[in-house]
Amino acid sequence: MTFASDPATVLPSLALLSHRVRVLPMDAASLVKMPENTILFLDARDDLATAKTLCRLIHASGLSTPIVLVLTEGGFTVVNSQWGIADVVVTTASPAEVEGRLRLVSERGNAPAIASTGSVSESSTTVEDGQIRSGNLIVDTNGYTASLHGRPIDLAYKEFELLKYLVQHPGRVFTRAQLLQEVWGYDYYGGTRTVDVHIRRLRAKLGGEYEHLIGTVRNVGYRFDPPENDKGDAAAQQAAKASSIDDAADTEETAA
Repeated sequence: MTFASDPATVLPSLALLSHRVRVLPMDAASLVKMPENTILFLDARDDLATAKTLCRLIHASGLSTPIVLVLTEGGFTVVNSQWGIADVVVTTASPAEVEGRLRLVSERGNAPAIASTGSVSESSTTVEDGQIRSGNLIVDTNGYTASLHGRPIDLAYKEFELLKYLVQHPGRVFTRAQLLQEVWGYDYYGGTRTVDVHIRRLRAKLGGEYEHLIGTVRNVGYRFDPPENDKGDAAAQQAAKASSIDDAADTEETAA
């Protein structure tokens, strides 16, 4: 991921290895374009601030993509463990060094920085006999029903599919375009505002006390925040107010 007009100059040794390489621009939209089982080389040679922001955004999105920063020697003075990266490499590294770092990173991975970003592990959601359980929320994939605290939630088909998809990936952020593709399918010709409408309907049907379960990440998209204890719910409801403000701002931007 780089701003460079000639990506081959970022880490020249990489071109000499047998790995498949895909070049992406350094922006949030590129996060949804990354295939699974990817190791991300992030070009931080000339813009450390943007690189750090992207590192945090990747973890906030719930992605577990290992990140290897490509640096000049001067960049080592500012990088630390809070960046949440798997490794660093200088732009002049030899092919043998790059291959060795790739092998080590692929073996140990790159765990998300949960403590600093508030991301949620998928272990908080369980699946049994076709029922996805997250706290007191139950999504029955066999009966196409959902309930909260034992109370049925009256959902239309696409509302159910949207909720199911989000609950299956707790803490992970999806863009509107990604949700449109995953829930509505490739052959759907409607715009991404369809997603916003269904998110608002879902929140309304969850009720004011639990609408915070569907969170908004500003300028990125939506995520499912699993229900916690009462104290956690209180904090989450404060976050929900911020989400509502973000939604309103998003609507104004789209209208403009």
